[in-house]
Amino acid sequence: MHNRPLGRSDLSVSEIGYGAWGIGAAGWSGATEDESVRALHRAVDLGVNFVDTARGYGESERIVGRVVRERSGDQVYVATKVPPKNGVWPAPGGVDPAETFPGAHIRASLETSLSASGLDHFDVLQFHVWSDEWVGRGDWLETVADLKQRGLIRLFGVSVNDHRPESALALVRSGVVDTVQVIHNIFDQSPADALFPACEEHGVGVIVRVALDEGGLTGRVTAGTTFPEGDFRARYFRDDRPARVQRHVEAITADLGITTDDLAETALRFVLSAPAVSTVIPGMRTVRNVERNAAVGDGRPLSSEQLAVLAKHRWERNFYS
Repeated sequence: MHNRPLGRSDLSVSEIGYGAWGIGAAGWSGATEDESVRALHRAVDLGVNFVDTARGYGESERIVGRVVRERSGDQVYVATKVPPKNGVWPAPGGVDPAETFPGAHIRASLETSLSASGLDHFDVLQFHVWSDEWVGRGDWLETVADLKQRGLIRLFGVSVNDHRPESALALVRSGVVDTVQVIHNIFDQSPADALFPACEEHGVGVIVRVALDEGGLTGRVTAGTTFPEGDFRARYFRDDRPARVQRHVEAITADLGITTDDLAETALRFVLSAPAVSTVIPGMRTVRNVERNAAVGDGRPLSSEQLAVLAKHRWERNFYS
């Protein structure tokens, strides 16, 4: 497993990280705790040393904390997230940071996350939404600095609003953030336009989520695919989206001359071909998925020719529209 620096910090993180939303039984169907625990242990065995969870991911923090404590002899970095106090995703315009991330709320959320996980600190604490209107306003920055000083967190980051990488540019350029987490994949290549160059310039680590388009870039979403009630993918792949995804996937595989079975690996290598990216965090709920994805963290990017082909396959759409 190849590692990369997490921005300007002294953390060296595995190219393939572990996205732990799906194991918490909040918004995803099909996860069992026993298999999730086995998958997490297998990931650590294979060199995965970065796990991303959140206060809003159901039982995820508890399960992640259990495994990290069981693997106390291994270096595993854990990132979690503070939900906005007003409970609104994504962050709308015109909202004061006192409504979303006041200091007291940040502290209370972190205390709850530490208690749930059984950990004594988190390596990265992220706001689960962000608006550049909050730069220089509110008491969140002083709170973050105090939590760092007390050793309860090491780094501060934000999870950028879905498909809006430009919404964190002012924060990155301010120099007060250590990491950003952003959607980046073959379909949504927009972070490479301005956010990635800004992160490289200012030494901000990049954590990429949704690299496989919630399954769309695995080849397993086709016309007629449905998801159980309560699974967020039922909305994400609503109406005719499965058929549209299938058409886009078929165009990608035809242009690259690969099979559908090769698509997930190609999608992960596409993300890791961006020098700004520190780690990519696919969701992995089974040992099989861990083994398949961890094998991609071997330091081999796509060729310039492959990247040129994939540049033509941008398809910008939004979960909320």
